[in-house]
Amino acid sequence: MSALHYEMRGRGKDLVLLHGWGLNLGVWDELARALARRFRVIAIDLPGHGRSDWDPKAATPAAQAWRVHETLAPLTERYFLLGWSLGGQFALDLAAAMPAGIERLVLVATTPKFLAAPGWRFGMAPAHLLGLAAAVRSGRDGTLDEFLALCAHGSAPRTARKVLGQLRRALKVHGAAHPEALANGLERLKVSDLRPALPLLRVPALVIAGEHDRITRAAASRALAARLHGARYVEFARAAHAPFLSHPARFAATVGEFLRG
Repeated sequence: MSALHYEMRGRGKDLVLLHGWGLNLGVWDELARALARRFRVIAIDLPGHGRSDWDPKAATPAAQAWRVHETLAPLTERYFLLGWSLGGQFALDLAAAMPAGIERLVLVATTPKFLAAPGWRFGMAPAHLLGLAAAVRSGRDGTLDEFLALCAHGSAPRTARKVLGQLRRALKVHGAAHPEALANGLERLKVSDLRPALPLLRVPALVIAGEHDRITRAAASRALAARLHGARYVEFARAAHAPFLSHPARFAATVGEFLRG
């Protein structure tokens, strides 16, 4: 099984960045530049995204998390881990499976259960995810761009246009995701429920949400933080699903302060 594609910059303690569904490590360019002054930043393309290959034989959440671990093993023994959206679920999987390797955990626009269900009112309505999955399976033009627009929606109009431009540029420059990886990621979001593992995690955690996030509601991130032992919760006003793009200076400062303890 081949290693995932990654890029490194900076010097200091290791900080691993995991992006969200349908995107790639290019979304971290601005944040990585800011944090590389104090950390060695390792940004990874998730399986089937960007320049990482898609392996249908390693399609389960556990197998994909193991691919991330195998990629990191030659590079670092202990690191800070930041995951955004779907990357946040990868981060939770890694923190549960390999707690000794992760020093601190940052979860951005992350939910332990993506869909709403009895006893979990914070998730997305199942019909919305099913509609997106159907559009991905059919190969309908513009599906991913509609999702990118939703990532930006909720910020001030000028900021939303800037965020959408950055997301589009990451795909154009660094590459789109494999269709099977897109479908697999949506299936994962459909069925996954990480809530039972949360009380067992003892890694110091920071949970960051956008006030107007239309994909992962701030209430879901708030509930996640409440279930993680001693977690800190920060909500960015007038931010949507990508606060690291809409509020880059404050985001970098918030993360840097937390990682430095």
